[in-house]
Amino acid sequence: MSTRDLVLTALFAAIIVALGLLPPITLGFIQVPITAQSLGVMMAGVVLGARRGAIAVLIVLALVAAGQPVLSGGRGGLAIFASPSAGFLVGWIFAAFVTGYLSERLVNHQQSGLVQGVSFFLAAVIGCIAVLYAFGITYLATAGGMGFQKAFVGSMAFIPGDVIKAFVAALLGRAVMVGYPLLPARA
Repeated sequence: MSTRDLVLTALFAAIIVALGLLPPITLGFIQVPITAQSLGVMMAGVVLGARRGAIAVLIVLALVAAGQPVLSGGRGGLAIFASPSAGFLVGWIFAAFVTGYLSERLVNHQQSGLVQGVSFFLAAVIGCIAVLYAFGITYLATAGGMGFQKAFVGSMAFIPGDVIKAFVAALLGRAVMVGYPLLPARA
């Protein structure tokens, strides 16, 4: 990786961690809190692309594994990876990668601003909602012992917030393309 790539991945890892300072919102019917950190995962994929976005998330998860309290609510340590929400954390890696991959394929500088924004939004929805939920719900159903149907239905409460986060990530991706045209250049 170039120095530029290292700086960008570290910057987005820091953004994901900073979004963890916002307190989590827990819903009584499911064991997974609502956090702003998934917005950081979406932003990393949209702005950095597949490889760098996934590496930014890996940095955050390495800090979590090392015991640093970087997750929302000041959580950290290896025990997090044994919790029912661990599937969502592992899914962050794949979500950032897929979001970045789709952003790289769907968005280019020759498109209108509207097409770019919609493409970023679709990349974030597919990568950070569909892919992330596939990992998170599957693990929640098995490790949480609640069954797939209950885990799926309970997770649907998160969809409206995640769609809003995808919209914000799309706006950011579009703003970066306009303001810093060389930043999204894929390495």
